Amino acid sequence: MTLSPSLSLPNFHSSFLCCPLKSKPSATNFIQPKPSSYPRIRALELDQNTVVAISVGLVSVAVGIGIPVFYENQIDNAAKRENTQPCFPCSGSGAQKCRFCLGSGNVTVELGGGENEVSRCINCDGVGSLTCTTCQGSGIQPRYLDRREFKDDD
Repeated sequence: MTLSPSLSLPNFHSSFLCCPLKSKPSATNFIQPKPSSYPRIRALELDQNTVVAISVGLVSVAVGIGIPVFYENQIDNAAKRENTQPCFPCSGSGAQKCRFCLGSGNVTVELGGGENEVSRCINCDGVGSLTCTTCQGSGIQPRYLDRREFKDDD
């Protein structure tokens, strides 16, 4: 049984195949040439919006994991390095000038009628300076997380 060139073979269509399969002729002597491309299975049909949504989701997960890991590594590296930066508010001295008496240790109060009363500063006890609240008197600028006091208020 031979097939005439005018007869065409039926095509089988499937949503899972990207190129249709052709039925094999019934003649056993007929040798069909190898197809130039084999049928590929299409498991999912993805439009552009779906691809973008999946990409954004994957990037979000990567960033959500990557940023905390990065900061944890930075904290560990900072803990290994010695901190030698002088404190900015006290210039490394560990003490700050009293804001009430402006460093004199005495407070002058005008009573009226030209009278002035000079008394010892109650904020610094007449010393004129206070322990730096940023470095707690060490003179070394604390790192960001070292500045915080974690207290249990329960």
